[in-house]
Amino acid sequence: MKLSEQVKPISYLKARLPEIIRTFKDNPQPIVITLHGEAKAILQDIGQYEETQETLALLKVLALTNRQVEEGKLRPAAETLARIRKHLADSQS
Repeated sequence: MKLSEQVKPISYLKARLPEIIRTFKDNPQPIVITLHGEAKAILQDIGQYEETQETLALLKVLALTNRQVEEGKLRPAAETLARIRKHLADSQS
């Protein structure tokens, strides 16, 4: 379903909020809420929101990794694993 088909005025939201929330079970598509004809907010199923946040976190990690590669901030895997093992051993002592 297109997001443009999920645009609702705030008056619709006020009148039907429980019904809208129940429909997220079968149709988790976000709803764009308008105020005076202008898009102002998104109402989204919590599961979809969490999935989006996880995806964004992974994309941030990838972007940071790419930046570090471009800057030449690399270490051999063996060196990194040795540092992790040492850190774990030190923390268990």
